[in-house]
Amino acid sequence: METIDKIKQQISENAILLYMKGSPKLPSCGFSSQAAQALMACGEKFAYVDILQNPDIRAELPAYAQWPTFPQLWIEGELIGGCDIIIEMFQKGELQPLIKEAAERRDGEAAE
Repeated sequence: METIDKIKQQISENAILLYMKGSPKLPSCGFSSQAAQALMACGEKFAYVDILQNPDIRAELPAYAQWPTFPQLWIEGELIGGCDIIIEMFQKGELQPLIKEAAERRDGEAAE
């Protein structure tokens, strides 16, 4: 499978997806850590891809997303943004309903 196809598949299969360095429990950079903490504080499950373990995705995703840095948060197929945007949205109370609604739709589909 081509890397771009793999990225598209990950984005389409996961309602809430964080591309980050490391994992939510063991992040490998401060920005990824902050982004993962904000997502975890929203209280819904989310998928993540450790780009340090996937150098092909690390190389290809910035061009596909037209976003040069990591972490990257994708919700229902749309790029939300990186660490600064995630934190700002969380502090304004905008991230929580977005995450909750995506999780409800995802969980609703799984129940059908």
